[in-house]
Amino acid sequence: MNKTIRRASVITLLMVLALLVRATWVQFYEGQALADDKDNRRNAIETYAAPLGNIIVAGESITGSARTKGGDLAYRRTYTDGELYAAVTGYASQSYSATQLEGIYQDILNGTDNRLKTPLDTVTGKRADPGNVVTTIDPDVQKAAYEALGDKKGAAVAIDPTTGEILAVVSTPSYDPSSLTDANTAGSAWKKLTKDSDKPLTNRALRQPVAPGSTFKLVVAAAALEDGLYSSVDEKTESPDPYTLPGTVTVLENENKSAPCENASIRVALQYSCNNVFAKMAYDLGQDKVKAMAEKFGFNDDEQDVPVRAYESVYPSGMDDAQTALTGIGQFDVTATPLQMAMVSAAIANGGKLESPHMVSQVTDGGGDVLKDYDSDTDTKEVVSSSTAEQLQSAMETVVSEGTGTNAQLSGATVGGKTGTAQHGENNSKTPYAWFTSYAKSDSGGKQVAVAVMVEQSDAARSEVSGNGLAAPVAKAMMQAALKD
Repeated sequence: MNKTIRRASVITLLMVLALLVRATWVQFYEGQALADDKDNRRNAIETYAAPLGNIIVAGESITGSARTKGGDLAYRRTYTDGELYAAVTGYASQSYSATQLEGIYQDILNGTDNRLKTPLDTVTGKRADPGNVVTTIDPDVQKAAYEALGDKKGAAVAIDPTTGEILAVVSTPSYDPSSLTDANTAGSAWKKLTKDSDKPLTNRALRQPVAPGSTFKLVVAAAALEDGLYSSVDEKTESPDPYTLPGTVTVLENENKSAPCENASIRVALQYSCNNVFAKMAYDLGQDKVKAMAEKFGFNDDEQDVPVRAYESVYPSGMDDAQTALTGIGQFDVTATPLQMAMVSAAIANGGKLESPHMVSQVTDGGGDVLKDYDSDTDTKEVVSSSTAEQLQSAMETVVSEGTGTNAQLSGATVGGKTGTAQHGENNSKTPYAWFTSYAKSDSGGKQVAVAVMVEQSDAARSEVSGNGLAAPVAKAMMQAALKD
């Protein structure tokens, strides 16, 4: 054998060995990663080879599966009242990654979760029958919120204060998840939805924190009472009117110039939504104390899972005195989601205790056996003392009975609330946000509910935008639906 042939043989052998090593590496070390790759068509084929499990509301499926016509994807996801429940379900698409509950529980819903496998499934490698996701959503409350918001751009959340169960999550304008399920039509629907300036795919209830305006005054009042700055909601405060922001020449105005806001008590200041009182109160407390109270309610928590990951509501740090004062009226860099402000009212209504909010009750297998029970796995956190909660309830009830929140009055129930109108855009150039957060307790039974409503845009004139005018009627409709027998 001559030298050239020997060299060629060695090189060929080395190349074969390299190929064998690479093939072994891919098969044993990279195989799972390739199998799990979102662009692997086999995964979509397997996922949609059979009907998916369902998302359940009040014992009824609001999702389903339908046979496709031709192609290698045998089934597609379907939705009942898709626009009504889109902020809860999200979507499961043959073309795009699943979102919301569809995404979080996709292994349960497509049968690949190991908890679903029977011993026979494990031996044969057969995909298990899919499981179901049982929600805490009350269809009547969900529908009331959706219909009351109507053509407005906004969001609403309702919570049972005693259990933490989320009864409604609504974001408008909404969209029909069914438009995104079929690979043949999803592309055009996606393009239309993502180009829509109203952003229907944005979950405003959980994932769009904005300035909460005067609804944040509840947090400042709670901090003042817990700290001992004031011992009662009826104690006079030290609050000049007009109030000049500390370290500046800027005078902070009250919306109602004739309101009795000078040195007003917390009750009167909430009743008339006096800016001077709560700006001065936040300054007197200092940003650290206000921040500590805000965080007890849930602000600055970047892991708020319900189980959908809610965006963080923020109380800022590193402010000067004037900025700290502005946070007292829910401005400067304070932001909150409707979920967060519903949590504030829920904790106050529940005697100062915050039950962890959740919108999934159970995860079950196809036969109904419970794999995970979220109702028995909640956390209780004391936010304020029962005495402080009782005083805040009394003041919030004054807001509704004879203050800025009269549109939320409800026959047969005790209602407490707080309105808010928050600046929007640079130099308040855009239509203000209209807020209302409240709770209602049935006078004839044990039912309770806490809600928060945010209206970002409506057909109302700018001068008519207010929490009482736009958001309180939505909250009233939700509370009425929640408390009905």
